[in-house]
Amino acid sequence: MKSPFRPQLEPPPSASKPKTSNSITALPWITGGALAALLGLVLFGYSAYEKSIDLDRTRAALIEARAAVQKNVAERDRILAESTDLKSRLSANQSRIDELEKEKDAVVERHKSLEDEMRAALESKDVTISELQGKLTVNILDRVLFDSGEAELKPDGEEVLRKVAAILTQHPKLAIHVIGHTDNVPIRAGLRNRFASNWELSTARAIAAVRFLSEKAGVDPRRLGAVGYGEFRPVAENSTPEGRARNRRIAITILSEELAGADTAPTAKNRPPGISPAGAALAATNAAPEVPDDTPLPPTHPPED
Repeated sequence: MKSPFRPQLEPPPSASKPKTSNSITALPWITGGALAALLGLVLFGYSAYEKSIDLDRTRAALIEARAAVQKNVAERDRILAESTDLKSRLSANQSRIDELEKEKDAVVERHKSLEDEMRAALESKDVTISELQGKLTVNILDRVLFDSGEAELKPDGEEVLRKVAAILTQHPKLAIHVIGHTDNVPIRAGLRNRFASNWELSTARAIAAVRFLSEKAGVDPRRLGAVGYGEFRPVAENSTPEGRARNRRIAITILSEELAGADTAPTAKNRPPGISPAGAALAATNAAPEVPDDTPLPPTHPPED
């Protein structure tokens, strides 16, 4: 029998069992909460990392976009500058075209005026005016200028050439080629000591006309040239007296500076000593006579028996 006075040193078992059960039950919740917190931190960190990567990508894309914009702006400025330059050049070219058109119209007008002057002053049954491919030609039958077989100008011929010179001196930029032509009748035996063939006769007549225009009618010798084609450039049949008369002629061909080209006289600096200006002009032109491209040069003409 237990003494009622014995001290109770041990706690009753019923009192300690409930405490142990509560601690064991709370531990999983604490661990789960910690794991949840840790997972939350991990997720938050990963989300922040993803956002940081996205931000870097966005920044890089923005930098690239800005560079592209700057490049496009520079390209636009370049295109605008080129466009402005092209417009400026186009405007300059158009102005030049307009100037050339005006010059062309002025040349045509001067050419027409010259032709009208020539026709009014010279045209007759013995003097005809023709125009072909920008060349104005005055054809003068030889009977007006020379006696048969001669290369000395007649007074009537000098009068015609003075009229020609009076018009030509008003147009100082035009070049003048004087071309001698004959029929196919051989040089008479008595004249062969002076003219071996019709070539010599035609050239001598052209030179006589050029010297008169230069030395007595006031035409600048640097504008003049003399050519002799003999019988090889006929304009009519030589089988009739009328045809032969048409073929015996002096043709004065008037050329613009463009058509005359490089066929100019030497200057005083390079002119051979002892040669007059007219002689230098004749030598230069005879060295390279103006001949149409589609017309062959005549063959060597043997002396007539």
